[in-house]
This record gives sequence, C-alpha cells and structure tokens, in this order.
Amino acid sequence: MQKNHHEKVEKSVGLLGILTIVAISFGTLVQITPLMFMEETTQPIDGLKPYTALQMEGRDIFIREGCTNCHSQMIRPFRAEVERYGHYSVAGESVWEHPFLWGSKRTGPDLARVGERYSDDWHYAHLMDPRSVVPQSNMPAYPWLDTNVLDGKYTARKLEVFRRFGVPYTDEDIAGAAAAVQGKTEMEALIAYLQSLGTALK
Repeated sequence: MQKNHHEKVEKSVGLLGILTIVAISFGTLVQITPLMFMEETTQPIDGLKPYTALQMEGRDIFIREGCTNCHSQMIRPFRAEVERYGHYSVAGESVWEHPFLWGSKRTGPDLARVGERYSDDWHYAHLMDPRSVVPQSNMPAYPWLDTNVLDGKYTARKLEVFRRFGVPYTDEDIAGAAAAVQGKTEMEALIAYLQSLGTALK
C-alpha cells in the first residue's frame, strides 16, 4: 500500500494551521517587500505639496465627521472609474498620508479628484444642504461646521507629528500654523481640504 505523505499534515490540525500560516506569510513577503523599495511607491509625485495648516484641520474634520464611511479616495485603474472620476490613483500621491484615507465604501462618489472640480460656494451649499445641489443625495447636512470656529491650539503639534513621518514641513510652517487657522470656521477648513484632493497629479 502506497504511503500518503500528506496524511500526517491532513490529520493534524495544529500542523496544518502552522504550515498554512507559513505559506501565507511567505506569499505576503513576496508581494509586499518589493513595494517597500520601489521609487514609485515610496517617493512623492512631482508637484505634491504638504497640506497647509487649514487643510490639515479640514482633513481631521473629514475624519471626525465620518466622511470616510461613505466616500473613498482611491480611483481604481478600470475604464468605468477613470471615465467617471479621472486618472486612477497612484501610490506617490499618498506617501504623506498618515493614515491614508483610501477607503472602499462608496455610498457617495469617490473624492480622490474632487479638488478644484467645484467652486467653494458649491461645496458650502452642498455641506449645508446636500439636496440643494444634488436632489437625489442621501448625505446628511453639516450646518454646525459653519459656526464652529478653530482656535489652532493643536495645529502646530499636528504638523510636527507629520514632520516626524517625513512630511517636509518647515519650522516656519509649524510656527505659523496656529495663526493660519485661528478664526476660521470648520466649514472653511473642510472646503480647503476638499479643494486640495487630487490636484497634484496633472
């Protein structure tokens, strides 16, 4: 009777689990490790600029209000997506994102290329009353953003943290961060952030 060499593995749940983990780990290393050394995945694209102090505050408001639950920021390289949203997303656009906000859920449209597509007034109207500009929208309104005022208390600290991650903020950027946002509304900050999305890739 021919011996089944797989029998020992097949009958041992523990051994099968360990070998499965080893196989998955090896495959993961093979797929991911080269990406850590490729210039196109580790270097910013030409024209990429760090967020201004106001845009940084807007990014935090975007996260706080749960916008990432309904809006992705990653255009996949498929014809239908490129025709609707614009050039597909590239890794060099996200090297300064901590954390990245690619997302995968699209209750609303992808925002990777929304910057400069609409006017500030359009964004204001959309955030105050989404159905005033998109009648079929199921997005909630955010009127409190127009009354909440930034004090800039932690803005410089945020830029300092991002500089530790390699974002090229200067001492002047950090020193002037609080003054750059003081008195601005959260609505202004969020609009500034939205207007910056996807504008570096021409």
